[in-house]
Amino acid sequence: MPHLSRLNSLALTIALVIGSPMAFAAEPSIQPAGAAASTKAPLPLEELRTFAEVMDRIKAAYVEPVDDKTLLENAIKGMLSNLDPHSAYLGPEDFAELQESTSGEFGGLGIEVGSEDGNIKIVSPIDDTPASKAGIQAGDFIVKINGQPTRGLSMTEAVDKMRGKIGQKITLTLVRNGGTPFDVTLTRANIQVKSVKAQLLEDGYGYIRITQFQVKTGEEVASALSKLRRENGNKRLKGIILDLRNNPGGVLQSAVEVVDHFITKGLIVYTKGRIANSELRFSATGKDLSENVPLVVLINGGSASASEIVAGALQDQKRGVVMGTTSFGKGSVQTVLPLNNDRALKITTALYFTPNGRSIQAQGIVPDIEVSRAKITREQDTEYYKEADLQGHLGNGNGGADKPTGSNPKAKPMPQDDDFQLSQALSLLKGLSITRGN
Repeated sequence: MPHLSRLNSLALTIALVIGSPMAFAAEPSIQPAGAAASTKAPLPLEELRTFAEVMDRIKAAYVEPVDDKTLLENAIKGMLSNLDPHSAYLGPEDFAELQESTSGEFGGLGIEVGSEDGNIKIVSPIDDTPASKAGIQAGDFIVKINGQPTRGLSMTEAVDKMRGKIGQKITLTLVRNGGTPFDVTLTRANIQVKSVKAQLLEDGYGYIRITQFQVKTGEEVASALSKLRRENGNKRLKGIILDLRNNPGGVLQSAVEVVDHFITKGLIVYTKGRIANSELRFSATGKDLSENVPLVVLINGGSASASEIVAGALQDQKRGVVMGTTSFGKGSVQTVLPLNNDRALKITTALYFTPNGRSIQAQGIVPDIEVSRAKITREQDTEYYKEADLQGHLGNGNGGADKPTGSNPKAKPMPQDDDFQLSQALSLLKGLSITRGN
């Protein structure tokens, strides 16, 4: 994937794999699709004749020789690409990369890309990759690749230009917020994505960031919750921030498992489509590992697909407060149908809906509290003269130690210090904890 890949990106895919070497999500039967196809009208002979004639004309008149295999593969790609932005024909490399990306290891730059009005747009950079370290941001447009304009290129063509060997350098020309184009030179690397990170922001307040939904993300979140409790002295936490910002999505089943760790009962998500095996419902199993502590979920425009399933479910179930900016708005489900010769079709088969029946498609999750990105500029602290500095002051009535000027130790840097949205989430979490009496 464009981290790099020929696919539109994980942001544009919730993979439901049927009979593939890896189970990225639920595995519905393939039979209903075949049954549905058998009831269709006969193939249109006139259009088939036209197709054969076009092939013959291209082979006879095109400026360079073109073999039948190339023409037929291009025809298949055309059939899929004109359905919707997320349906595609996957060649052997594409199919292998889809499997690698959901397993958590692949080669590339560490960016998820999509298309917007014919332009190549970065949906999100992946944490701890060349792209994120270089400061590339969600919403940036790639206008040139190694000096060559991307305008007019298909997604596949653009991604092909960005692909290359590990260790090779590539220069992307980006435009941010309509500003002046600027160059960023990156070195392709072996990307090993850490799906989940966790730490205590302050005593009792846990922070869990999910960068994308891989096969084992549900297990990793369970481990993260246990880790936070241990770091909190094996005491119940006062609150948790679940950070889904710039998370492009991934495996549906993992999204369901993550929600299951935060609720005790109720519907998580359901899907609706034309074929029987696209009608799926996922409900909680009662394994709430979060101990029902106050929860804030952070999202932004780079939160897509499986991220929106998690945010939407927790929002509808009134389990947590969703904060940030409106998410990406991908509410469709793709099924990957393996073909022979290590190829596959990725086609849109269903729409997913939140517990309250909301379709997120082309709308996104609207946060309960909108908080945009902002830079934190701290003023210089003024050391005020205090009562404890006065000569002959009285001691504390309860026997507590004096706290003169300069007695407060300097706090070590924390993620919330330079992250306005995270800082606001932590403040809200503290308020929720206080009102609950935690």
